[in-house]
Amino acid sequence: MQKIKSLMTRQEEFRELREQPSDPQAEQELINSIEQVYFSTDSFDIVKYELEKLPPILNLQELEEYRDKLKQQQAAVSKKVADLILEKQPAYVKELERVTSLQTGLQLAAVICTNGRRHLNIAKEGFTQASLGLLANQRKRQLLIGLLKSLRTIKTLQRTDVRLSEMLEEEDYPGAIQLCLECQKAASTFKHYSCISELNSKLQDTLEQIEEQLDVALSKICKNFDINHYTKVQQAYRLLGKTQTAMDQLHMHFTQAIHNTVFQVVLGYVELCSGNTDTKFQKLQYKDLCTHVTPDSYIPCLADLCKALWEVMLSYYRTMEWHEKHDNEDTTSAAEGSNMGTEETNFDRGYIKKKLEHGLTRIWQDVQLKVKTYLLGTDLSIFKYDDFIFVLDIISRLMQVGEEFCGSKSEVLQESIRKQSVNYFKNYHRTRLDELRMFLENETWELCPVKSNFSILQLHEFKFMEQSRSPSVSPSKQPASTSSKTVTLFEQYCSDGNPFEIQANHKDEETEDVLASNGYESDEQEKSAYQEYDSDSDVPEELKRDYVDEQTGDAPVKSVSRETLKSRKKSDYSLNKVNAPILTNTTLNVIRLVGKYMQMMNILKPIAFDVIHFMSQLFDYYLYAIYTFFGRNDSLESTGLGLSSSRLRTTLNRIQESLIDMEVSADPTATLTAAEERKEKVPSPHLSHLVVLTSGDTLYGLAERVVATESLVFLAEQFEFLQPHLDAVMPAVKKPFLQQFYSQTVSTASELRKPIYWIVAGKAIDYEQMLLLMANVKWDVKEIMSQHNIYVDALLKEFEQFNRRLNEVSKRVRIPLPVSNILWEHCIRLANRTIVEGYANVKKCSNEGRALMQLDFQQFLMKLEKLTDIRPIPDKEFVETYIKAYYLTENDMERWIKEHREYSTKQLTNLVQEPSVWPQSRIIFWMKKSSLWLHNLHQTIIVLRK
Repeated sequence: MQKIKSLMTRQEEFRELREQPSDPQAEQELINSIEQVYFSTDSFDIVKYELEKLPPILNLQELEEYRDKLKQQQAAVSKKVADLILEKQPAYVKELERVTSLQTGLQLAAVICTNGRRHLNIAKEGFTQASLGLLANQRKRQLLIGLLKSLRTIKTLQRTDVRLSEMLEEEDYPGAIQLCLECQKAASTFKHYSCISELNSKLQDTLEQIEEQLDVALSKICKNFDINHYTKVQQAYRLLGKTQTAMDQLHMHFTQAIHNTVFQVVLGYVELCSGNTDTKFQKLQYKDLCTHVTPDSYIPCLADLCKALWEVMLSYYRTMEWHEKHDNEDTTSAAEGSNMGTEETNFDRGYIKKKLEHGLTRIWQDVQLKVKTYLLGTDLSIFKYDDFIFVLDIISRLMQVGEEFCGSKSEVLQESIRKQSVNYFKNYHRTRLDELRMFLENETWELCPVKSNFSILQLHEFKFMEQSRSPSVSPSKQPASTSSKTVTLFEQYCSDGNPFEIQANHKDEETEDVLASNGYESDEQEKSAYQEYDSDSDVPEELKRDYVDEQTGDAPVKSVSRETLKSRKKSDYSLNKVNAPILTNTTLNVIRLVGKYMQMMNILKPIAFDVIHFMSQLFDYYLYAIYTFFGRNDSLESTGLGLSSSRLRTTLNRIQESLIDMEVSADPTATLTAAEERKEKVPSPHLSHLVVLTSGDTLYGLAERVVATESLVFLAEQFEFLQPHLDAVMPAVKKPFLQQFYSQTVSTASELRKPIYWIVAGKAIDYEQMLLLMANVKWDVKEIMSQHNIYVDALLKEFEQFNRRLNEVSKRVRIPLPVSNILWEHCIRLANRTIVEGYANVKKCSNEGRALMQLDFQQFLMKLEKLTDIRPIPDKEFVETYIKAYYLTENDMERWIKEHREYSTKQLTNLVQEPSVWPQSRIIFWMKKSSLWLHNLHQTIIVLRK
């Protein structure tokens, strides 16, 4: 109320000021003249302000004027304020009344509240205090339970590291990561607690530690793949959302595993061989370390190296299999379920697939480089053949692994092993040629007893060929596909085993059973063979007599027909022996060498041409040796019988020029090129002095000649058998060489039979004695004779003796039918030509003498056909045509001489100078006319006498 009274007093004052007379304009000017500082809202000391404005020297009048001015300004302001208050007075009064009314309402409310509190106190004391206490306690209990749960969760979070360590020891990486992520999520829920911030940081460190251990677990996959282990690792990385990072890390670990594996394997062998564990080896680079591997430990180290690398590649192969399998499962589950996150999953799957496919080539390249460094670190030229083949076999198996692993042709490995192989094989082949020459010079050409079913595939050196086909089926006749699906090495050794473990034990299991006892399959066969045969059993009794009367008829023929048939059945002089191949120890050694060469060629196809070329040299040298020992005779070509074909002569000349070193000693002045060429050649072999080729009882070494020649034919047959195999590995650009070798060299082996057996045939029959007996015959008889001359019986006896000797030889060596046919053919041909030569030596001959010639020859043919079953008789027409030529007219004789140039000059001259046929003048004319071309014909009789 006091405030209201003061306000009313102030209103009276304002009213008085307002009632004073005033000039509004003047008052406004006074207000405007007030300094601006007086209108500021900031509080300041007005007195101090005015005093500071006083000048240093005070003037009373000025001060009073300034005071009056301030008073006027104050009065103007006060009046202005009073006017404004009076204008607002109705609103003020109205508001003041509201305040008075509000004060009255508040006093009433205070009374109501006081009464309500009094009534509540009464209710509290009388009824609800206990119930409300229960409700309060329940609410407090719920709050405490929630707090306890939070505390327990916090306690569990605090103890999570222990459980995480246990799960990591159990290699439960997905569970550990899942637990850690859940803990992090829970920690974010209780982040308002001060203790949780420290725990959250600890969980993050634990998660990083799990990733490190996960990386270590991923590296273990590289050497020993375990499906369960790898599944856990991949699940863990998938929970972390780092599948791509995991794949990048995996490839890095595989690269590191290859390096560490090869280094540790080689280091172990180097330290083992050095006898100490000096740390200097551990500091060496891998390339330098490989040079310290000794030759004795080279192969075991290489095998272990390949085994270790196989484990790494197998782990990678199984890793790819795992991803392919799980990709298919994920694709199926994605198709059945929702499409949430499908695009991201497909992207990760595509990335992993491309990364794995690219890693195949990268890993195989690393493997090749490591093995190449190891291969070139040692000189393999000092290795034994079996050891070198073993190295090639291991590398071949490794290249097969590479081809199955990533489809690579292993150019790096092929080039490195090719260098080693060419260097090794040149030295090896030169040594083998020298050994072959030594074998040939010491060979006595005795039969090597092998079983009748002998096959080169039974030899240890050819066992590798049985892996791809049956011995009885040639490659060209094999079916195109023997199996619907070929099992790869990774499929074969995926779960157990190693493709490089079988190599060492494979040799010990291989055995050979090719030799027979005494050349027979059993003692019973050997015994029965000689019981059924004697030297004269197959010779007709009629031919054993010195004289056969033509007038007695052919009754003796009937009595010996059974014997004759028996003789014909034995025309190959087999003595009932099993027809085992004819070969010598040297032949067997050559075949074994061929097998070794083919092993190397089969393992390392890039050097196939070099190997086949060296194989051809083995055959060339063997063929040249047989020809040099048993067939070389310069007089053979002068016979004009074509015993050596132009192809055979060309082949022999080629061998002599390219392979045979004809010089006795090296010329010190020879050029380097000439010395290198001579280094590639081999001296001509010499026949052993133990081989006797001059004894008539043995038909001039016929047994040795048969063994030598037929062993060459057998060797040629084996080369023919191997041709499809050689053709399959020979480069296309080099196949003409192989075709030429077979057409010009291998096929000529059987052609050596003629010149070799011709020498025997030329000495087995005494043709000179035949000429002497024929010269003693009187041919100018006047009557037609009914009895043949004695030289026919002598010649037939020679053939009987030849037959007996042939039988004796066949007891030592089986004489094949082609050989016996060639021998008989040569002997008969020489006998017929001797008969023609004897007829050509006749000085005087009547027509009756010509008839006697025909009688003698027909008798010879009739008896000869009982000794041999060769049909037709060789050169039969040669004799008959010559005898018939005596009966030709002059005109027919001229044409006949021009058409028959197979006769010698002497033989043709005898026809035209026979005085009983033509006048002397015609004889001289024909002799002059014939001399222009007859001088080119060969004189067979001179050759026979030599």
